[in-house]
Amino acid sequence: MAQYAALAERGFFPEDVLAEYARDGGRLAEHPGPQCVPGIEAATGSLGHGLPIGAGLALAAKLRGRHHRTFVILSDGECYEGSVWEAALFAPAQHLDSLVAIVDYNGWSAMDRTDAAMAPFAHKWRAFGWAVKEIDGHDLGALASTLSAASFEPGRPSAVIARTVKGKGVSFMEDDLEWHYRPPTDDDLRRALAEVGG
Repeated sequence: MAQYAALAERGFFPEDVLAEYARDGGRLAEHPGPQCVPGIEAATGSLGHGLPIGAGLALAAKLRGRHHRTFVILSDGECYEGSVWEAALFAPAQHLDSLVAIVDYNGWSAMDRTDAAMAPFAHKWRAFGWAVKEIDGHDLGALASTLSAASFEPGRPSAVIARTVKGKGVSFMEDDLEWHYRPPTDDDLRRALAEVGG
């Protein structure tokens, strides 16, 4: 959702297309497909493809002598995928210090707590050779300053573990796995918007 909203705000497509999100026949599926709208170049489902693509983009930039950073956003549950850890091993070996992984660590995978299989999470990234910072993912100032400071160490990719609460700010949704799949009713939406001041 956030990717679609950002692309619409940047003028990639009209904002009224956002109403098609997760609707039958709409262009905006829950997991974007390639070229569903301008600005979407790769599919994001199955999960686990983002970090390998990002590592490839960072390596291509390095080989071409370009000095830009590549940012990849992952979920903690997505890190169950083996392709994430293959890329996590590859990036330090190639000294891809322009690569920054931002992991939304809300503590939930699709059906269980991520700590059931992924703890200790930040230590895994460090063990794979990444420079790691853990932050409060709801603190936008901390997030902005941390991302501005990446690359954290020369020759090493950076991982930002952004600890968040699923459904933050909506009392009946906070830290509740049910809302991973359940769409809000009109009444739920009214209640949620009232709580967040929308």
